[in-house]
Amino acid sequence: MDDTTDEWPLGRLLSAAARSVERDWDERLRAIGLPHAALIALDILIRTGPTGADTLARAARVQPQTMSRTLERMERDGLVERTPHPADRRRRVVSATEHGRGAWETAKHIEREVLPDDPALRAALRAVLTDR
Repeated sequence: MDDTTDEWPLGRLLSAAARSVERDWDERLRAIGLPHAALIALDILIRTGPTGADTLARAARVQPQTMSRTLERMERDGLVERTPHPADRRRRVVSATEHGRGAWETAKHIEREVLPDDPALRAALRAVLTDR
């Protein structure tokens, strides 16, 4: 039996496409020294502004311990800085650094390279995926 993608169920096609895009994207991110988890954290920070690690974890939909490890690596790599919270010295505020903002800008260009360039198709994909 010939197993062509034309005959695959839609769910299998979507899953295969997602894995393919993720592999390509992760490879390109690694080339610029930016792990995918760091990109997610930077995206949240740049879109919403400085915040606490617990808020970042909720927004990224990961466990606080996972975000803590990600932020430790990001701070070591100069992508973020953590400073004492002005009202509660026990807490820390996470901010993107200039280096982190530059990495985020580069990553935005990578996304354009690994996904379809057609604006109408991108809009349709976004609508379907956000509705899901």
